[in-house]
Amino acid sequence: MTMPLMVEDISTEGLASLSIQTHSEQKFGKVFRNEAKRNVKILHGIIHLLALVVSIVGIVAVFDFHRAAKIPDMYSLHSWCGMLTIILFCVQWVMGLMFFLFPVASSWLRASYLPVHVFCGLVLVVMSIGTSLLGITEKLLFSIMPTYSTFPAEGVLANVLGLVLVLFGVVLCYLITREEFRRPPNPEEESLSVHFKTLTEGGTPNSP
Repeated sequence: MTMPLMVEDISTEGLASLSIQTHSEQKFGKVFRNEAKRNVKILHGIIHLLALVVSIVGIVAVFDFHRAAKIPDMYSLHSWCGMLTIILFCVQWVMGLMFFLFPVASSWLRASYLPVHVFCGLVLVVMSIGTSLLGITEKLLFSIMPTYSTFPAEGVLANVLGLVLVLFGVVLCYLITREEFRRPPNPEEESLSVHFKTLTEGGTPNSP
């Protein structure tokens, strides 16, 4: 595998990692059904942070390679979509910290933002997978265009990776949109949530 293709793989892996973990909280809620919700949120935030670090490392590696090879930066659709995905992911991560892990907003504002947070997470899954597919195709055309139609090993491997990403996205969207796969309600957590909401709205826990 040529060096340009290897360097691009680093960037693609970073974006792919975003798609793999963007909705990790929903998956953890299904797997760790008996874990405290706060613990699940902490794990959710940590995995988001790790994916962000991997993505940043990939971006830095690509910029360094472009600089050394005197290749222009940020001119392709892949680079534009990738940078937009990273920026939106950073915003999503910060908003998640402020609204859910270390909530600074009122309970009604958090409840109002939750559907937006879930929707943006799903959008990021689609964007990260789409950007990864764009990057794979772009690098294949640049690196092995003369032999791509002869099924070289690099081309087959990249095509399989793309299909795996698409399949992952389909399965993930299915799980996210199915009600039976959601985290079951916890009476104790709901009680604490109602108690907190009552206090923040100026009432008492026992008030009707």
